[in-house]
Amino acid sequence: METKNRIASPLAWQLVSFALVFGLWELAGRWPISAAFPAFSSTFFALMGMIADGSLFKAYLSTLQPLVIGIALCGLAGIGFGIGMVLSRTIEWFSLPVFIILQAAPMAAIIPLITYTYGIGLTAKVLAVMVLAAPVVVMNSYKGIRNTNPSLIQMCRAFLGTRTQEVVKIILPHAGALIFAGLRLGLAMGFIGIVIAELLITPTGIGDLITYHSSVANYAEMFAAIGSIVAVAAITIHGLERLERRLFPAAFTQT
Repeated sequence: METKNRIASPLAWQLVSFALVFGLWELAGRWPISAAFPAFSSTFFALMGMIADGSLFKAYLSTLQPLVIGIALCGLAGIGFGIGMVLSRTIEWFSLPVFIILQAAPMAAIIPLITYTYGIGLTAKVLAVMVLAAPVVVMNSYKGIRNTNPSLIQMCRAFLGTRTQEVVKIILPHAGALIFAGLRLGLAMGFIGIVIAELLITPTGIGDLITYHSSVANYAEMFAAIGSIVAVAAITIHGLERLERRLFPAAFTQT
């Protein structure tokens, strides 16, 4: 009974907070604060209309494809660079400073240069996702792999284990939690990258939907599109966090 109450209590507070925010939004829209700020009810019905006519679904088909490709490539690159930097001092010496700088630099400013170089299309959007997501994924993978228990690696070598067995059976399982956390954080950055690319550079997908409705003063539809991408990002990242907790419970109990 106490466990159920503990679970229900945060959920109840979340529902109250949503009701409060949406209620204030409705009041502000009906006031009105601005002609460009619609009420929550108008935005909700606009969202339902965009779902019904299929425009939102078509936009997300264009938006999610480069996002998924970009994050998948970042995952492969993150694990590859992480393993390479740990196993080779030369790779670590050349690569680590680069990724530290990339993680700290305002990488969103590079997105226009990417589009200028590669043009408007799938390649530019995938690169926009990778530019923002890769440093986070690589650095988390590197930290997880670097912190692998040295005694386990020495034991593997003492039993004449191959380099492949060392990586697959010891390093990757030990670093799995941080690698997964890096992918989750990289996905959050990837959402930012794809929205920036579609809003400012490549007029496609959900960014194009936002820009179009803004240009014709359909502000309810514009806010509905913005709200939808925020909701999709939040739900996706929350789902990955729950999966991470299920796969790596020890990492959360330690923190």
